[in-house]
Amino acid sequence: MSATMAYTFIPMFAAIAGVLIAVTYVPSPQAISAFQHFAAGIVFAAAAGEVLPEVLKQANSLPILIGGMAGILMTFIMKEIDEQYSGSFSFILSVVFDTLIDGLIIGLGFVAGTSQGFLLTFALSVEVLFLGLALTSTLSPAYSNRTILFIGVLIGAMLPIGASLGFMAANLSQDTITAGYTFGLIALLYLVTEELLVEAHTNPQHDSPFVTSLFFVGFLGVVLFEHAIRH
Repeated sequence: MSATMAYTFIPMFAAIAGVLIAVTYVPSPQAISAFQHFAAGIVFAAAAGEVLPEVLKQANSLPILIGGMAGILMTFIMKEIDEQYSGSFSFILSVVFDTLIDGLIIGLGFVAGTSQGFLLTFALSVEVLFLGLALTSTLSPAYSNRTILFIGVLIGAMLPIGASLGFMAANLSQDTITAGYTFGLIALLYLVTEELLVEAHTNPQHDSPFVTSLFFVGFLGVVLFEHAIRH
């Protein structure tokens, strides 16, 4: 397991690279919206193409229900945090939590099979790269570059931490693993619908057909990559 653990540092460095790029080159508001749409499409593709099939393999629906209800409870908690700490702080917490879940899903992917773990590592590495770009662009008006870089490193570190939790699931029952997958699925969909796309549409004047289409470009890119790997 130590050899595969090394792969979890790829998305960590991707997240930090996204922050460094955005700190060096400050993108326009329209570019920020584009990053957020593209990242949302990738997250959605990873959820639909990799996580959901693992959930549907389970014959027993009870673990799915338990994991799903835990995920729904998590969304209520995150919304409460959003109301208590509006603005960039709540967005940081959401991204930190999401990257922790991303790491967990990568770890679970390697537990399910090496090829699946590699696919999830690639898809989520691209996701967190653009998530780092979007996060930095969102925080740049309120935080210094040094603080943003520190936040980026913190967020990147959540990936191997989450993956190590996923690897521990190898010793757990299949029902527990399925519940973890279902919880992760809800968490990923929450990031797409309540964070990335909401942030992307905060200023409608930056919307355009091209920017909106990047959601589907990100989704299709992951689908095509997975199809090429499998065939």
